Amino acid sequence: MRDWLVAGAVIRSADGLLLVKNQRRDGRSDWTPPGGVVDPGETLLDGLTREVAEETGLVVEAWSGRPLYRIEAIAVDLEWRLSVEVHLAVAVRGDLTIDDPDGIVVEASWVRDDQCLDRLSSSPPWVRDPLGSWLADPWEDDTRDFRYRIEGRDLASMRVDRLD
Repeated sequence: MRDWLVAGAVIRSADGLLLVKNQRRDGRSDWTPPGGVVDPGETLLDGLTREVAEETGLVVEAWSGRPLYRIEAIAVDLEWRLSVEVHLAVAVRGDLTIDDPDGIVVEASWVRDDQCLDRLSSSPPWVRDPLGSWLADPWEDDTRDFRYRIEGRDLASMRVDRLD
């Protein structure tokens, strides 16, 4: 079983919620909040701050005190487990610029809350559903957990079940 630790950012402005467009190796694209894999030796928030800067050019100067939500997704047939911790940025500076060294993020956009779910429609449920829950009824006082089991070896046959 391969394990990934990923950090995600919820960044809001008067223009909406920040989403990034990811170009996948297989030619697909999807929209997600900014973030990515935490490198060995990095703390989660240091990795998240780095990922946001790489993907968007923005510098997060402060994060809220606790994660907004955590995600665990286990793909049994593909033998991987994804652990995600998503934090709310409370102080951000800079201008949007795309210079992702991984070449995955190709666009960033401020999206009005009422348009976010449409933009996220091609994203996996473990990305779309927790963020959609938060957008429908934002919380900051506790951390919510979302767990998923993924079966199948490709997108066409994949089945995703929420476990909570």
